[in-house]
Amino acid sequence: MLVHTGNKLVSVDFEIFGHVQGLYYTEKEGLRLGLVGWVKNTRSGTVVGQVQGPADMVEEMHLQLKGSPSSRITRASFTNQRSINKLELSGFNTRF
Repeated sequence: MLVHTGNKLVSVDFEIFGHVQGLYYTEKEGLRLGLVGWVKNTRSGTVVGQVQGPADMVEEMHLQLKGSPSSRITRASFTNQRSINKLELSGFNTRF
């Protein structure tokens, strides 16, 4: 579970495990929530990425990542949460 820090800006890395589908879903949800970040598939079949934005919206993204409609998620890891003074990324995109 992410640590709530009000509406301060936070940055969080994530890795999603299981039968993972939905880079487009992740990108779309990030944009819908007004977040910035990136997402990509790994060779081991997981999805990794980083998300930045207001803490409450990052928490909402945390919930969305665990429930992608076309995936069967077995585990979701959220690490390296840190407060940031300004967004370090722009947009939300898929990396290859």
